[in-house]
Amino acid sequence: MSPEITRIESREFTYQLSDVGTDHNGFNLVYAPGETTTRKLFGVQVFTDTGITGEYVGGNSPGAAQINMFADYLLGKDPLAREKHWSEIKRALRKYDRMGIGPIDIALWDFAGKYYDAPIHELLGTYRTRLPAYASTYHGDDAGGLDSPAAFAEFAETCRDLGYGGFKIHGWGGDDSARDLDREIEAVHAVGEAVGDEMDLMHDPACELETFADALTLGRALDEEDFLWYEDPYRDAGTSQHAHRKLGQHLDTPLLQTEHVRGLEMTSDFIANEATDFVRADPEYDAGITGAMKIARMAEGFGLDVEYHAPGPAQRHCIAATRNTNYYEMALVHPDCGNTTPPIYDGDYDDQLESVDEDGMLHVPDGPGLGVEYDWDYIEANQTGSIHVYE
Repeated sequence: MSPEITRIESREFTYQLSDVGTDHNGFNLVYAPGETTTRKLFGVQVFTDTGITGEYVGGNSPGAAQINMFADYLLGKDPLAREKHWSEIKRALRKYDRMGIGPIDIALWDFAGKYYDAPIHELLGTYRTRLPAYASTYHGDDAGGLDSPAAFAEFAETCRDLGYGGFKIHGWGGDDSARDLDREIEAVHAVGEAVGDEMDLMHDPACELETFADALTLGRALDEEDFLWYEDPYRDAGTSQHAHRKLGQHLDTPLLQTEHVRGLEMTSDFIANEATDFVRADPEYDAGITGAMKIARMAEGFGLDVEYHAPGPAQRHCIAATRNTNYYEMALVHPDCGNTTPPIYDGDYDDQLESVDEDGMLHVPDGPGLGVEYDWDYIEANQTGSIHVYE
């Protein structure tokens, strides 16, 4: 007899970040001494008749709303039939961005690992168990933290000394685009001069740049400092194949795109149309571990590398099973405040600036499934009152 899914729960909760606020638009997280920012996540549990529960904590409100659209389909189904469920739910969400698939798919992989008493990376096929990391900063601020090119350079040296092999700048947003572009370029050169001979360098404007000219100007500064990649530079929101193909024709620095397009087919089209050099994937954004690994294998067929977005246990398992990838993104880090990782883990799992070993490496969890234990007491204590139960 195959196992069956008997109940699904999606539980909304909040957690707080100290000394963190937002920029002038209210979008980018920045260092803000004395301020507290409240963030929202979802704890997903897939219960089965085996007594084994698949779990994942993450997601967002639009994704949780999508779970509400397909959860009933899964009741009574075999939790091990992930590929079948992935295909059916993907079709069901064809009018939407399909981000609701990710948390459920990851929870089903967690169930499978627990069911077979193996970490997920072994089910995928292990390539490595130690993961090189790069430090991915908070956005620049004006509050005494990453508030100048010199501050970024100093922090890059700190990250180098901690063992990180790479450093990624998230720069400033602002209303004064000329001033901010000048400061951005100065930071590129300051970081390049400080650690460019010792670290791989990356830059992610997070779609802040307003014109092609700005993207080109900053990109040429990256060329001068031999940056490894240039990510989501301007206001197309990272989705225009034509725009990035044209930008790439004028730069030496490779582009990293597809964080903001969803799923296998759109990512495949970006590659086929030569609109990116490195490929982004995210097991939460790209329809789960199932979807992210499809992107990784597709990129491998094109001879390209896939770089997984953001830190987390699901990302660690994907990287552990992917040959054509280079780094784990330790994001977001800052010299004066903690990462955005929620305090949801029992045990020693964490994603903080100091989590790497002296070689800048992290270990993939080796317990069954995701290999982490969630602190459900904390999650329930901080529950907003919004819980969806499907049974």
